[in-house]
Amino acid sequence: MFGMIRNALFGTTEVWPCRVLSKGEKNDVVYEEREYDGGKFATVELTGKPFDEALREAVLKLLKYVGGSNEQGAGMGMTAPVCTTVFPGDDGSLQQKVKVLLRIPSQFQASPPLPSDESIQIEDREGMAVYSTHFGGYAKEVDYVNYAAKLSSTLGNEATYHKDLYFCNGYDPPMKPYGRRNEVWLLKK
Repeated sequence: MFGMIRNALFGTTEVWPCRVLSKGEKNDVVYEEREYDGGKFATVELTGKPFDEALREAVLKLLKYVGGSNEQGAGMGMTAPVCTTVFPGDDGSLQQKVKVLLRIPSQFQASPPLPSDESIQIEDREGMAVYSTHFGGYAKEVDYVNYAAKLSSTLGNEATYHKDLYFCNGYDPPMKPYGRRNEVWLLKK
């Protein structure tokens, strides 16, 4: 637990490497097209809980893992964003199923320590291309749903992306009150 707190307060945050392919703005929505590198990720999948509750639970597990709750007792440092895969229903609301991803820091990519918590899996994921928009504040489910709808509407029929899932991303620790960064990513086809 101390490792997790030390990591959050004093550690550096490594940002998931990406390349910006293009930028746009339409109807007051600013967006980017980006390519993200693949790599190894710690993941937690939860079902049967509302988004905000499931996200808090999964993030706590992942923070403990990178904070030292692993086979090596290694405090690995934090990465950003915390990326949550969500699955919208036909009405746009989110199903009670999330998969939260945290990219393993670069120095541990080749051989990540095994998690002590069996609900955490280590996955090797391919790179991906997304359409992204950002917003501030302490993000909740309603904010992500709203910005996903705005981005989708802005892109219209000009872009092809998956409609059965998208990503909700948070970049900041909970104790950061101002200048917060959240993003919604639509996965390109």
